[in-house]
Amino acid sequence: MTELIKLTAAELAEKIQSREVSAVEVAQAHLDRIAEVDDHIHAFLHVDTEGALEAARAVDADVAEGKAPKSALAGVPLALKDVLTTKGIPTTVGSKTLENWIPPYDATVTRKLREAGVVVLGKTNMDEFAMGSSTENSAFGPTHNPWDHARIPGGSGGGSSASIAAFEAAIAIGTDTGGSIRQPGAVTGTVGVKPTYGGVSRYGLVAFSSSLDQAGPCARTVLDAALLHEVIAGYDPMDSTSIDAPVPPVVAAARQGLTGDLKGVRVGVVKEFAGDGYQPGVLRSFEAAVEQLRALGAEVVEVSCPNFTYALPAYYLIAPSECSSNLARFDAMRYGLRVSDDGAHSAEEVMSLTREKGFGPEVKRRIMLGTYALSSGYYDAYYGSAQKVRTLITRDFEAAYEKVDVLVSPTTPTTAFKIGERVDDPMAMYLADLCTIPSNLAGNAAMSVPSGLSHEDGLPVGLQIMAPAMADDRLYRVGAAYEVARDAANGGSLVHEVPELGGKK
Repeated sequence: MTELIKLTAAELAEKIQSREVSAVEVAQAHLDRIAEVDDHIHAFLHVDTEGALEAARAVDADVAEGKAPKSALAGVPLALKDVLTTKGIPTTVGSKTLENWIPPYDATVTRKLREAGVVVLGKTNMDEFAMGSSTENSAFGPTHNPWDHARIPGGSGGGSSASIAAFEAAIAIGTDTGGSIRQPGAVTGTVGVKPTYGGVSRYGLVAFSSSLDQAGPCARTVLDAALLHEVIAGYDPMDSTSIDAPVPPVVAAARQGLTGDLKGVRVGVVKEFAGDGYQPGVLRSFEAAVEQLRALGAEVVEVSCPNFTYALPAYYLIAPSECSSNLARFDAMRYGLRVSDDGAHSAEEVMSLTREKGFGPEVKRRIMLGTYALSSGYYDAYYGSAQKVRTLITRDFEAAYEKVDVLVSPTTPTTAFKIGERVDDPMAMYLADLCTIPSNLAGNAAMSVPSGLSHEDGLPVGLQIMAPAMADDRLYRVGAAYEVARDAANGGSLVHEVPELGGKK
């Protein structure tokens, strides 16, 4: 592993602008790393070597001409989750349904990255249509956790988190519908942020659940995540749910947090996120993290959010219902996979054959759940009731934030489980998102930051920090301050402990 790929995104950008290293050299170092280890990790579905080098050359040309950098991340290599459209580059969403689809347009997030001079290395693996907690539901095979190749990297965005944990990219983009940025961050020892719903454009994000999906940054440090957040956030008239308001000062907040001072910050520990089902090593790490926050000057109190216990069942009615509606567009008539045989002549028959072959088991399961929940006679009992629970959860958050500035909990109840361990037990799989789902239902901001390694298995554990809508900057202040304290206690950054080739095989 070269020292170059160990640098943070902030450090790389600074070295590129000072001409200590070229953007092409940085891009090539990461492309070489992908070639070296991705056979073991399988983080990428598509590597755009020529596109990445062309983007890097453009950054170097700007530097040579003395132009101001297009952003604070100009020249930094990034891995992009394969749920965001990329003009001229495949976008598969981890599904056979879109295996050969090349979009004619860029998602707004993709466009903003290109305009900022960020070097997109390629597209990362994911659970099909973002439905899963392990990246085992990808039609193109699972991604492996760099800490232990026999274990999952989280999901649905396991490819993005694994790519930065394995030093294949400096930063990455994920999407979070029920925890798909934060849970992979927790189990791979990386930072993952779900911005406020509407804070980052969803235009060009292939929809799973439209009222929940949100793109966000993945990184190895809180400051790097803040820099990426600033690049991709902001109002977009192409997205009807986009918030027309200034982006919260996330970078300034992260830099403030690096001073290690949390005096005056009130932190609420969510009482409901503990007990049965939580791995002892996860709880021990969480308790230690809370003590570190207290040592930094934060006031820590216990907060009860009683309706959080209903978040999981409410989510698994709302999200499948929206998925049932959104995935109806994949009808074999306009784009994507089309399957026919000698006996299939009607549109209905072609559609049925295509959806049978194109969708995997988990996607079919959720479509059926959602279609049932929306059906005549059951809509009010299931989908309508779940929306009422969603309102109660939002009210729990509002009441909590009257008392505290941020809430904290474990990000996920366990460390990374073994590949194949939960594939036949959907409920066990869904429990991986127990702590993350409430923030999606309420539309609030949330972050996972590494909180050390479990004493039981030596695998990463995540601390979840939650903040009110459009108060994303609070996440970055608290997260950066905690990161400084954690590294001081551990004698260095957690992610640098990953073995040379990314873990045990």
